[in-house]
Amino acid sequence: MVMSLLYRSTRSADVKVTASQAILKGLAADGGLYVPESIPALDVSLEELAGMDYREVAYEVMKLFITDFTEEELKNCINKAYDSKFDTDEIAPLVNADGAYFLELFHGATIAFKDMALSILPHLLTTSARKNNIKNDIVILTATSGDTGKAALAGFADVKGTKIIVFYPKHGVSPIQEKQMVTQKGDNTYVVGIEGNFDDAQTGVKTMFGDSELAKELDANGFQFSSANSINIGRLVPQVVYYVYAYTRLLANNEIKNGDRINVVVPTGNFGNILAAYYAKNMGLPIAKLICASNENKVLFDFFKTGTYDRNREFVLTSSPSMDILISSNLERLIYRIAGDDANANKELMDSLKKDGRYTITDDMRAKLEDFYGNYASEAETAEETSEDTAPTYDMQLTFEDGTTADVHGIVLEDLGTLTLREKDGIIYGRKRYESEKETG
Repeated sequence: MVMSLLYRSTRSADVKVTASQAILKGLAADGGLYVPESIPALDVSLEELAGMDYREVAYEVMKLFITDFTEEELKNCINKAYDSKFDTDEIAPLVNADGAYFLELFHGATIAFKDMALSILPHLLTTSARKNNIKNDIVILTATSGDTGKAALAGFADVKGTKIIVFYPKHGVSPIQEKQMVTQKGDNTYVVGIEGNFDDAQTGVKTMFGDSELAKELDANGFQFSSANSINIGRLVPQVVYYVYAYTRLLANNEIKNGDRINVVVPTGNFGNILAAYYAKNMGLPIAKLICASNENKVLFDFFKTGTYDRNREFVLTSSPSMDILISSNLERLIYRIAGDDANANKELMDSLKKDGRYTITDDMRAKLEDFYGNYASEAETAEETSEDTAPTYDMQLTFEDGTTADVHGIVLEDLGTLTLREKDGIIYGRKRYESEKETG
């Protein structure tokens, strides 16, 4: 029997809510992020999971985090999410190429890895609303650096009882990403381009969440806010699934033995995807190193190297705009964890970040980061990786539209001596579709 799991705010020890309440709220009232009181251990063996398909693995992982859903409710959400919207029954195939394993997370409706979580979030949210007798319409506020926006819009388009507003930096996403967003159909979808960068958009969304007077006005008119960004635990939990799935595919294919450790390389901006891998490791998945790959906005690389997080630097517009972020929101969940689940200690650091733009963690906290390794690729390295002459052989040497995967190829990795699992996050098929449409007018 699965034990009930409650969620706390990273900034207050007094706040405790159920999973469905955390999903509905998105962000805690005190500005903190919701985290589970403890990270549950897998209660099904890896050998058993190796014999399951993606939907079955998703249930076995997510049931441990979303404990106030019935089995029927959770399976209904999973089955509605991971269906024919994906162009392969595998949902997230694992491919061996270029001497590494690539987890293909681009088979969803918008060709971005965000489809993996944003295909299920609308169903988790509407189920949570019913469970909590919510009569208001849910207004989804979302900031995007490119890929979240379209995936969120596609997921929530015409979903009854919801509206979604996406804010994006007008000059900070790729042309294809902008076209994907502004052409989205749906009577409940709204897109706003802002002057500024992703951090400005994200800060604005968080400010609206924290405005109690605005919340009262919305409630009086039958609305309430939630989020589709990875600050919502309903985005993070589904991402844990594909790391468990990937490991068990290696096991099923006899590429590894049960218990063999793998390294995970993740192109990282807002820190949600690699945090999901960290949660999977803490559930018992045999992961050795969590390798954080950044572009020239290398605030995370510097943090892992020095223990100081400092956003006081030039914001660089790169060829991988989805990673152009200087305020990595999900890092707060890791800070809370390595602070010993001390909400007060975490709040002091977050207050320092807001006031001074920087904070430094203690030596004891740094010692708990030994699972992580950070590096980055310069724009020159990324350009070399995406040139026709030197493009990775994976996917028939097609040039990536977004340099995210090239950033992974470009970083200099230590020889860690175990299998490497890499996330493939190009939008190759998106480029091909767009060019075809453009050619035909």
